[in-house]
Order: sequence, then C-alpha cells, then structure tokens
Amino acid sequence: MNLFVHVLFVFAISASAAAAAEQCRFIEARAEREACYQRQEAARTVRQKAQETLEAQQAAQQKPYEPMSPEDAELARSMRGICRGC
Repeated sequence: MNLFVHVLFVFAISASAAAAAEQCRFIEARAEREACYQRQEAARTVRQKAQETLEAQQAAQQKPYEPMSPEDAELARSMRGICRGC
C-alpha cells in the first residue's frame, strides 16, 4: 500500500512536470521564462531525491543481513578445493 502511494505520488508529479515543461517554452518574457525553468529544476531535484530515497529503502528491505554460519564457511572451503578454474 505504501509503495503504491509513493508510485502514485511520483506519477502525479511527473505528469504535472511534463505539462509545466510545455508551458515554459511559450512564455515570452525572458525573466519569467527563466524563473519557470528554475522552478522546474527545483521540482526535478526534489523528485530525484525522493526517488533515490525510495530506491534506497527498497534496497535495504530486499537485502537483509545474514551472517555466514560456520557450516557455510566450511562448505565454501571444501567447494574451493574440488574445482579450480572449471
């Protein structure tokens, strides 16, 4: 559910940003057009940071820390001795 909300939020922002990109091109006054582009850049930066945070949270959830047990270490040592460079 939480992931769905985040995806929906990102989609809503990207859709509004795409519409805003079209509007900035048609502003004739240079100062207003530049301000519009700066607002878009700030929104894009916020969107990228939110996406990076979401990806980091997903990566942390997908990779739990599992220490190698002594039995796993012994098996790994024995497997290394069986085949070298096959």
